[in-house]
Amino acid sequence: MRPNVPKLIFAVLLSIYFLWIAWDPMQGSFLDNVDLPIHEFGHLLFRILGEFMGIAGGSLFQVIFPAVFVGYFVWQRSFYSAAIVSLWVGQSILNVWVYAADAVVMQLVLTSGSTGAEGSFHDWNYMLTHFGLLGSTKTVAGIIRFIGTSTIIISSVFAVYYSFIQADEEV
Repeated sequence: MRPNVPKLIFAVLLSIYFLWIAWDPMQGSFLDNVDLPIHEFGHLLFRILGEFMGIAGGSLFQVIFPAVFVGYFVWQRSFYSAAIVSLWVGQSILNVWVYAADAVVMQLVLTSGSTGAEGSFHDWNYMLTHFGLLGSTKTVAGIIRFIGTSTIIISSVFAVYYSFIQADEEV
C-alpha cells in the first residue's frame, strides 16, 4: 500500500496537534472559539426538554455537533474524513473536561465575564450537584478526559491508516 502523501502529512500534523491538546487540555485550541457558540446554542436547543437538559445540552451539543459530521462521512464511506473530524470530537470532549473539572473551584471565566465563584451559573457544578456527584468531580472529569484522549488517539490511528487507503478501496 502506498500512502496518499498529502493526506498522510495532514493526518500526522493534525494528530500531533490534537495529541498536544490531549496532553494539556487547559492550554486550549483554535477550536475553542468554535465550540463555545455551539455549546451555548445547545442550551437553547435542549431547553425544551426541561431545566436539567437545558443545562446539560450545552456540553452535549458541543460533542454531538461534530459527531454528526463524523456520522455523515461514515455514511458516505469517506473514512479518512470521518477520522479527521473525529479529532474535533475528541477535542470537544476535552473542552467539556475543562468545564467539568472546574465544577468545585469554579475559577473558569464564563460567558458572563465572571467565574462561577463570583456568582455566575456553572453548568457542571449544577449537574454534579444534581446527581450528588460534586464530591466525585475529579473522577467524573477523569472519565471525560479519558474518553476525549482515547477518541483523539483512535482517530489519529485511523486518519493515518486511511491515508494509505485509496478512495476507491474505501467503498
